[in-house]
Amino acid sequence: MNKRIIAVIVALAVVVIAAVSIVAAQNPNSSDESTATDSTSQSAESSSDSGAEAEDVVAVENDGGGSYVDYSPSAVADADGRVILFFHATWCPQCVSADGDITASGVPSGITIVKVDYDTNQDLRAEYGVTQQTTFVEVDSNGEKVQENFVATVEPTLNAVLTALG
Repeated sequence: MNKRIIAVIVALAVVVIAAVSIVAAQNPNSSDESTATDSTSQSAESSSDSGAEAEDVVAVENDGGGSYVDYSPSAVADADGRVILFFHATWCPQCVSADGDITASGVPSGITIVKVDYDTNQDLRAEYGVTQQTTFVEVDSNGEKVQENFVATVEPTLNAVLTALG
C-alpha cells in the first residue's frame, strides 16, 4: 500500500512539472515583457526629461540620406554623424520587424545605423551591456557609448528608436 501512495505522489509530481514546463514554453516572453516594460518606462522618463529634444527627433524629416550597414570595426570608425549600433538576431521577430522598418523607411541624413549580429558578437554585447536582442546603442566615432541603451521590443520602429535616443 505504501508503495502505491509513493508511486501516485511521484506521478503527480511529474504531471505538475510537465504542466509548468508546457506553460513556460508557451509563454517564452514573460521575462522579456517585464524588461520591455522597464525599458518603455525608462524611455518614457528619458523623453519627458529631454522635452523639446525628443520632439526634435520625432520631427526630423527622414530623407533616407543616412546609412544602414553591417557591422565591422571600420564601419563605426568611418561613419559620419550619429552612430547607432543595432543588435539584431535573425530569429528574433522584433529584430526582423525593426530591420524591415529601417530598410523600408530609410535612415535620416547624419545617422548611420550599424547592424550587429547578436549571436556572433558576444564581446561587443559585453562591452556595451547588451543583454537582449533588439537593443540599440549610440556610440561616438571611437566606439564609446554615448548614452543608455534602448531596447525596442514594444515598438520596434526607427521612429521609436530615434525618439528614445533623443
